[in-house]
Amino acid sequence: MKPLSEPEALNRAAAYCTTCERCVYDVCAKLAAWGVGDAQQQRIIERLIKENFICEERFCRAFVNDKVRFNRWGRRKISIALREKRVDEALAREALEAINEEEYLSALMAVVAAKRKELKGKDDYLSKQKIMRYAASRGFETSLIMNAINFNPDEVDF
Repeated sequence: MKPLSEPEALNRAAAYCTTCERCVYDVCAKLAAWGVGDAQQQRIIERLIKENFICEERFCRAFVNDKVRFNRWGRRKISIALREKRVDEALAREALEAINEEEYLSALMAVVAAKRKELKGKDDYLSKQKIMRYAASRGFETSLIMNAINFNPDEVDF
């Protein structure tokens, strides 16, 4: 495949950015895969930012929201993923602080309930350890996991 010219790469990158929110790192990786040189990449990125195709703040909010809501990830795992995408730490921190706490706890409870259902009939102590490890691998904080594991929905009066 021959390298794209700058106008072609700009058009393809703009189309790539319109499908969903993208960060600079993702677009640079895509441009590099298309064989676009570094100088051209920089000019294309600047133009996409100027024309509001790329907005790191908007990307952070969407990324965090999607990972909590659909993937049921915890703050730690989301933070690591944002760091891998080389997003500014201040923007990442701001997006993580904006997480709806009720929705976040609901995601944690869903993760714990799904794992508990999977482990039905096993030793209580071992199953709690497995649930703890699983929820921690999903990026949730230890104190929240402990509260969720010890929470018994049968005792709550709705």
